[in-house]
Amino acid sequence: MLSEEIIALSKTRLAIAQERLDFAGKILELGDYKTVANRSYYAVFSAMRAVLALDGFDSKKHSGIISEFRKNYLKTGILDPSLSGIIDSLVEIRQGSDYDDFYIVSHEEVIEQLSGARLFVSEIKAYLGTRYEF
Repeated sequence: MLSEEIIALSKTRLAIAQERLDFAGKILELGDYKTVANRSYYAVFSAMRAVLALDGFDSKKHSGIISEFRKNYLKTGILDPSLSGIIDSLVEIRQGSDYDDFYIVSHEEVIEQLSGARLFVSEIKAYLGTRYEF
């Protein structure tokens, strides 16, 4: 049985994921593609942390969150393993857009990033709905 505190933490992280997705959609209209890529990535990152909160796991390293999520939820088939490709794509584009001054994110790429993030967060919401009530 999950404690109220753990459920509250998971819900908070899921709400953050949704806020980041919503913000990415608004920024897309302004044409700031690098920020859309960044917020899309962080929406997925927060969604992964929402799931991992139920296991009592957290990490200060992004790689730790991603690795634990893949190991416990994608490789086991609890969640669709194809979500791993969304993570990979988001990580690659986010790192390029955040750390490479000359990196250019195209409109097509950012649409794909945001679409992938929306699908990912939707899958996480559905899964969390099987673990606790919203």
